Amino acid sequence: MTIAAAAVFCGSRHGSRPEFGEAAREMGAGLARQRIHLVYGGGAVGLMGVVAEAALGEGGRVTGIIPSFLHDREVMNDGVTELIITESMHERKRLMFARADAFLVLPGGLGTFDELMEILTWRQLSLHDKPILIVNIANWAEHVIAALEASIEQGLADSSARQLYRVVSSVSEALEILGNEKKREENSETGRL
Repeated sequence: MTIAAAAVFCGSRHGSRPEFGEAAREMGAGLARQRIHLVYGGGAVGLMGVVAEAALGEGGRVTGIIPSFLHDREVMNDGVTELIITESMHERKRLMFARADAFLVLPGGLGTFDELMEILTWRQLSLHDKPILIVNIANWAEHVIAALEASIEQGLADSSARQLYRVVSSVSEALEILGNEKKREENSETGRL
């Protein structure tokens, strides 16, 4: 699988920990340096704004996808490479899915949880086999991961659900995984092992 573009799901707020903003900055810049196109929620505020500005600051390509009704709440980022305005949240998520080869989940709130659960469900239903990395900065995702584990332990999800996603503790680890996927693809295209 070629990793040419990655969707980043993250908060429209900054959160209470400075590590969250640092991670968003590192992710945006790192994707740009690896020439991986950033696809994100289109906002100019919170962690979303930080990840986009960092990617743009490193000369990266950035596509923002935002529903028209969130124009005022999340403040659209008009400085991105491409800004797509959708009619609904469903269309936003569908386009983010279609344009991404991998999904990176940074700290966020309810919207981020919604995006994560939908993309996990779609993978469980074999609608895609794209990597999903939960970047557990400062242990922000501990309770989300615990909820996924509880559903397995209570017999509500199969243990194979653990294979749908991968938890990493740092942005550098996530970028290394994407970089390895990209190198593997480039090597297979040139006939190298």
